[in-house]
Amino acid sequence: MAANREFLYRRLHSLLGVIPVGIFLIQHLVVNHFATRGPEAFNSAAHFMENLPFRIVLELFIIFIPLYFHAIYGVYIAFTSKNNVSSYGYFRNWMFYLQRISGIITLIFVTWHVWETRIQAGLGNVEVNYALMENILENPFMLVFYIIGVISTTFHFANGLWSFLVSWGITMSPRSQVISTYVTLGIFVLLSYVGVAAILAFAL
Repeated sequence: MAANREFLYRRLHSLLGVIPVGIFLIQHLVVNHFATRGPEAFNSAAHFMENLPFRIVLELFIIFIPLYFHAIYGVYIAFTSKNNVSSYGYFRNWMFYLQRISGIITLIFVTWHVWETRIQAGLGNVEVNYALMENILENPFMLVFYIIGVISTTFHFANGLWSFLVSWGITMSPRSQVISTYVTLGIFVLLSYVGVAAILAFAL
């Protein structure tokens, strides 16, 4: 019974990392990328998202509950898994190890980002707009923190997508897994560019 529950939790953890959390990540990065077009473009995109109907319900059930189930169970996996990269330095062993490390970094980053943007806006202390992000990222420490956080998040998603395709039986053959390695690497590079370009647009 416990083994079946563990199997279901791991499947749910894998699924939520792609749907809906991964989809939300892509959408969030795309909205942020409007910053490269200037304050007005970003503010228009951000205000559109803020004015969606049933926004609180959507945020709760489409973003925060799936996100933190995935994150908390991911921490459990990270601290119960055996990492053997020192004995077996294969590529996928390193990817497994980096997935756990990037998951911890991503959890810290996302929690802080939610705290200083969404939660502070909910408390009425700030308005989520271009000026807010500009003020946050004018601090060199926060600039570095955000760049590391975004790259960690995009890596965690892209590498997790590779694992999702395997665990859900979509890429079973060695050839399909090699192809998906290159595809997910491309996704990582593309999303990292989108995210870091937005950060630099706010900061520079």
